[in-house]
Amino acid sequence: MDGISERFFQIEQEWNVVHLPEKPNGFGVLIIGDKSHYVDEDSSFWIQHYGRRQLLHLLRASGYTVFYSNLYGRHWGSPKATMLSKELYYLVQKKEILNKRIHIIAEGMGALTALQLMEIMGDDIRSVSLLNPCIQLKEQLQLERENKFFYKRMIRELSIAYGLDEKEVEKQSFAQISNFKSTVPVRIWQKMYGSPYTYQLHSKVYEEYRTDIHSPIQLTFYLPENATRVYQMMMNYLRSHERIL
Repeated sequence: MDGISERFFQIEQEWNVVHLPEKPNGFGVLIIGDKSHYVDEDSSFWIQHYGRRQLLHLLRASGYTVFYSNLYGRHWGSPKATMLSKELYYLVQKKEILNKRIHIIAEGMGALTALQLMEIMGDDIRSVSLLNPCIQLKEQLQLERENKFFYKRMIRELSIAYGLDEKEVEKQSFAQISNFKSTVPVRIWQKMYGSPYTYQLHSKVYEEYRTDIHSPIQLTFYLPENATRVYQMMMNYLRSHERIL
């Protein structure tokens, strides 16, 4: 991306980055990535990946200050990933001139962290956009049982992320949908096919749950080839939640 202004720094040995817009609109966007997400000392998945770079460029061109962390790699919504996200939020608030209420864009497993941030930082979150989210961790683990290789890998990742013995992972209840009481505005963007997290297990269940707690959300399906249109819709969604400062 030409002329992008970004700053890389570490918190507790984890790399983080802030992308600064040329004409700031005063609003911040915290990105929480999925399995492939990473940040190192001079680059990130969102800089390297063509589609995500498009979205990053669009956010920055629209005046948003975008920030995110490596978050210990495959964190699966672990408490330490949630705490580091919160720490990053406070650090960015201290360094940049931003409205205290931010937007969150979370992809895949990043949704697990986003939902927890909604519980502990509700008043500081303006809107949440979820891209092909993983919301039901326990159920996802059960689904992976069908493929021994993926199942073993996920058990290993969860044991590292949560600091558990591998034998303990299966006994963990992890966060359930019913633990999430927040009514922060959420919109889900779900690929029609090709997502590792099926909408029946995640997006649909959360949509129904939010209806049950009288705080409905919007679930939008899209074809993978229409991602650019989704990014434009996302910009409109962010702006619609900026009327009240």
